[in-house]
Formats: sequence, C-alpha cells, structure tokens
Amino acid sequence: MRSGLAICVVLLAMASPAAGQEIRPTLDKIKETGVVQLGYRETSRPFSFRGSDGQPAGFSIDLCLHVAGALRESLKLPGLKVAWVAVTPADRIAKLVKGTIDLECGSTTITFGRMEQVAFSHMISVDGGSLLAITDSGIGTVKDLAGKRVGVIPNTTTEKALAAALAGASIQATVIPVAEHGEGLRGLEEGRIDAYASDRILLAGLLATVRNPAKLRLSDEFFSYEPYGLMMRRGDNAFQAQVNRTLSRLYRSGLVQIYERWFGPFATASPLVKALYLLHSWPD
Repeated sequence: MRSGLAICVVLLAMASPAAGQEIRPTLDKIKETGVVQLGYRETSRPFSFRGSDGQPAGFSIDLCLHVAGALRESLKLPGLKVAWVAVTPADRIAKLVKGTIDLECGSTTITFGRMEQVAFSHMISVDGGSLLAITDSGIGTVKDLAGKRVGVIPNTTTEKALAAALAGASIQATVIPVAEHGEGLRGLEEGRIDAYASDRILLAGLLATVRNPAKLRLSDEFFSYEPYGLMMRRGDNAFQAQVNRTLSRLYRSGLVQIYERWFGPFATASPLVKALYLLHSWPD
C-alpha cells in the first residue's frame, strides 16, 4: 500500500506543474516586450478590415487603438508598439490561445461555447444574421432559399443559426462553405452562390465595396442575434479589467462619434445601441 501510495504521490507531483500552469499575464508580457499584438480581420468591414493604405481600419480597430493608448499610460510605456496580425475565423482563437495575439479586434460573437476557450470584453456592438443575395434571384428571406445555393463561413454562429432557420422553415438549400467574407462576395459576383449569409452590418459593408450595388440585395430579415466583443485569453483578469476600463471610459465620452464614423453609412446609433453603451459604462 505504501509503495503504491508513494508512486501516486510522485505521479501527481510530476503532473502538477503542467496541470496547474497559469497563463502568462498579458500585461507582464507587454511590459517585457514593449509590444502589444493585436489581431485583425482583413474583410470584416466596417469592424475590421485592411484599408486602401494597407493598414487595419474599422470600428473594432479604433477601440483597440484606444486600449493600446491606455496601456501606454497605465504601464508607463510611451514607446509601446502595436503589432498587427491578420486572423481568420478558422485561426483567430488558436492564435489568441497560443499567444500570437493578445487581443482580437474583429467581429466575433460572444458565446458561452467560446467562453470555454477565451474571454471577452464588454459588448462592443450587436447585430444579427441576414442575407446578401443576387437581386435577380428573388431572395429576400430565409424562406426564399428553397433550392438555392447559400454561402456561409463554417464553424461560425451564423452557420449554426442559418441551419436552424432553414430547418425551422422546412427549407432545403445547398449550403456552400466559404473561407472568409471576400470569398463570399466573389461567389455572388461570379454566380457561384445565390446568397451569402453573415451578420447584416458586415453584409452592408461588403455591399458598399461593390461597383454595381444594384445587382445585389440586402435582406431586411434577421435570423439570429449576434453580440460582439473583443476577444482575449481566459483567466487574465488584470488585462481584461484594463480593456473593459478603457471601453467604459469611451462609452461615457465619445463612443457614439466613433460608432457613427464607421456605421453612419449603414446605420446611425439607435436607442438600443446607445442603451448598450450606457449599461456598460461602468465606473472606475
């Protein structure tokens, strides 16, 4: 018995460092390197995209730049650099968990499933799943997708919501996976799909980039609820507090102006959006 107990103790001791290993605090990492690594999406206009000058731009980008500015002040690092790292729906969580990025500045929906792997900031916006379709296809709602081809990014909340909406309406459609928003838009323009499903504001952003917008139709229907947040590593309370403190301060003084800078062409800040920011304006 004693020898067996001794073996168990040794095995537990060997396993404990790995099992109990804590995440390296992001603020310590930033202090040591003098760099904050921010993830961005290349085609998630107007939240996060590559601008005409080749640099990241968008609503989420502006929020993250404010976070970087707050870090310079709180960590007393006036020379803190920002390193931008492109991410996709397929690799954004992996890059965050591995430490390739410290904060994802995109258009990621807050879900409990994702919270098992990562953490989120305050909500930064709210949207819903919708459709961008070829005008001549006659598609205006999910019910119009019967016998049609609809593109969607795999392993996203939109994919799950679309499947549920199709099943709920007893509609049979051909669902075609696409890698990212740009590919979805090209699929529409080249006639490989009849509709593309994503969050409505993102679809409006795509529509704003096409040469002949009359050829495409943006649906007024929503088939899901999508609350967005900035994504960071789990268990890093100090960094999460820094991000949320920065957002709360913005929400109290000037966030609406940033919102309307990017969303003005698509939608001014509604009473619901303004209420969202008011409710997340936590005191210091």
